[in-house]
Amino acid sequence: MTPFHLAFPVRDLEETRAFYRDVLGAKIGRSSDTWVDFDLFGHQLSAHRRNGPDAASGVSGQVDGHNVPIPHFGVVLAMGDWQGLADRLSARKDVDWIEKPMVRFKGEPGEQATLFIRDPSGNALEFKGFSDMAAVFAS
Repeated sequence: MTPFHLAFPVRDLEETRAFYRDVLGAKIGRSSDTWVDFDLFGHQLSAHRRNGPDAASGVSGQVDGHNVPIPHFGVVLAMGDWQGLADRLSARKDVDWIEKPMVRFKGEPGEQATLFIRDPSGNALEFKGFSDMAAVFAS
């Protein structure tokens, strides 16, 4: 089984780090000044900072210089499975693309292929592909 991925909005990254690390025992992965990844029981959670009273309804976050929708959820796949999905989606004319297939963090720990689409209800979905599953939680 591969890990799930969930991105969610938070009001403060430091309090979020403390809670997930100290209370839940999550390991901290990659991070920036606007987001932090956690390894929570083998699953990847990405907390994205949002400001203001409507923090939970943020439209996008920043990852590796690209806007990403928050919230979103998806699946982490082995690279071959990801490529098959990316090819299948790319061949269709009815896919609502947010971000077409690309490689993020190229040459860095955690290098990954990614794509974002919307389902018919407008939910944002991200599918990630890793050549090495050990890199999912690279820091």
